[in-house]
Amino acid sequence: MKVIASTLNAKYIHTSLSIRFLKAYAAPEFDIELAEYTIKDPAMNIVTDLYSKRPDVIGFSCYIWNIEETIKIVKMLKKIDSNITIVLGGPEVSYDVREWLERLPEVDFIVIGEGEETFKQLLTELSGEHEYKKVSGIGYHADNSVTINPQRNKLDLKELPSPFRFEEDKKQLSKRVTYIETSRGCPFSCQFCLSSIEVGVRYFDRDRVKEDIRYLMQNGAKTIKFVDRTFNISRSYAMEMFQFLIDEHQPGTVFQFEITADIMRPEVIQFLNEQAPQGLFRFEIGVQSTNDATNELVMRKQNFSKLQRTVTMVKDGGKIDQHLDLIAGLPEEDYDSFKNTFNEVFEMRPEELQLGFLKMLRGTGLRLRADQHNYVYMDHSPYEILGNNVLSFDDITRIKQVEDVLEKYWNDHRMNHTVEYLVSHVFTTPFDFFQEFGTYWDQQGWSRIGHQLEDLFTRLLLFLESKQVKDIEMIEGLMKYDYFLHQKYKPRKPWWDDFMTKQKRTEVYQRISSTPSVLGSEFINLSLTEKDLYKHTIVEELPFDLNHYIQTGLILQVKTDTIIYFDPIDHKAKFFNEKSYIDYLVKAQN
Repeated sequence: MKVIASTLNAKYIHTSLSIRFLKAYAAPEFDIELAEYTIKDPAMNIVTDLYSKRPDVIGFSCYIWNIEETIKIVKMLKKIDSNITIVLGGPEVSYDVREWLERLPEVDFIVIGEGEETFKQLLTELSGEHEYKKVSGIGYHADNSVTINPQRNKLDLKELPSPFRFEEDKKQLSKRVTYIETSRGCPFSCQFCLSSIEVGVRYFDRDRVKEDIRYLMQNGAKTIKFVDRTFNISRSYAMEMFQFLIDEHQPGTVFQFEITADIMRPEVIQFLNEQAPQGLFRFEIGVQSTNDATNELVMRKQNFSKLQRTVTMVKDGGKIDQHLDLIAGLPEEDYDSFKNTFNEVFEMRPEELQLGFLKMLRGTGLRLRADQHNYVYMDHSPYEILGNNVLSFDDITRIKQVEDVLEKYWNDHRMNHTVEYLVSHVFTTPFDFFQEFGTYWDQQGWSRIGHQLEDLFTRLLLFLESKQVKDIEMIEGLMKYDYFLHQKYKPRKPWWDDFMTKQKRTEVYQRISSTPSVLGSEFINLSLTEKDLYKHTIVEELPFDLNHYIQTGLILQVKTDTIIYFDPIDHKAKFFNEKSYIDYLVKAQN
């Protein structure tokens, strides 16, 4: 019997942990072949590839991001060969099982909940006596009706075999994200999350987990993401794993965790700040809302002041990037309340701030009680809300405008210095900047067309000019600085009009060539010839003293000629002022 375990990942770099657990558990009785695709792949290509393998059984792992595309694949496969047995599993189909089976007659079985033991038992019956009533935790068609067998008890995770020891995976480890779980379940009861449904937290064998991580690193894995819902729920366990990863990590490896920030003790953060190499760890923190009444309605316990303490301590340590999540559309969080949430979280300046919208997931308490808050949401996956009793669709549209420019101008870190100045000195609050710019972006029709890097700068400048903001020349200078910071080579044509004459540029180069000391000892050590200057540098007049800004973060508004050198070896821009005005200004003030 030929069995395939398949799924459609959101991106090519992702890998499916679930189908690997199925393969590992089913062995040696069943040799399951893995087949991974993405939601961007043409349906016909996926169907053609699966059919060419001549399977008897295909199991699909289903999530909100792939269910609609998976359904298309299933329907086509059944039309081509009705003898192929189709099995669905995963969180998207583990709830409303009867509804799914009635809606999809092409599906033969649905595996409910944890699938390792259930899927193997189902394969045993498919290859043998076909006594499906013996298989706990499945739904299926029988006698023109739907039958749902009671779920089985939870698995002992310490008995699960490793899902990482497949020879065919080795060549892809360095190119894709590897997902690993050290526990299942969540201790919290957030009513918008599927993890709240499972009571308690179960752990895998610690030594086995460590051996798996060693194996993955030895075979080239670079990004390893822990999918534990709350990695640090056990402080002793988290500390043990942090120490292990610090001691045994391979160069270039990055580990990502989902942590609950308000329960992390200061001594743990201090340990990480002192012991962890920079860039080794990355934290994902779900804030969702800072509105206490909203958090109470969704049974979410959160001490925001302790969360702030954790995020701030980690940021001050400079070792760990942090990704913070917000959810727009939670109960009784109207537009103004969400604006406050956004500003309170943005105040911590996380490296990434993900603005998401509430999804009414099947099986969650919030979906079951949707009428209490007049929720309107999509009938199909991802079940995103369209409004509720305090948040209109117009409000949601406005917040989506914020999300769009937040992603482009903050999370992508193209203009850190510029955005920081705008949200701190020009606009009333950070949210006001992103909202006003997002609305302007949408009105210009830019959300419907693509953009190059240069477009991000020119469009921001157009917006600021339309607002007639003060100090536009100085802001444009910061934009130029940000632009140069992200150039590996001397740009051929910057996004702004170059008003410096050829004669003045020549004079600057000649002056520097004859007296390089005007740019300081670091520049002298570069030993650049006049030919190097023309080939690898740009002269730009900035409206502030860049040396002083880099050293202090403060702006002295005085025009200076700045030399930007694009190092052909390390491909980084280096900045030199032809003359520093700091001493002059200090003397003038005295």
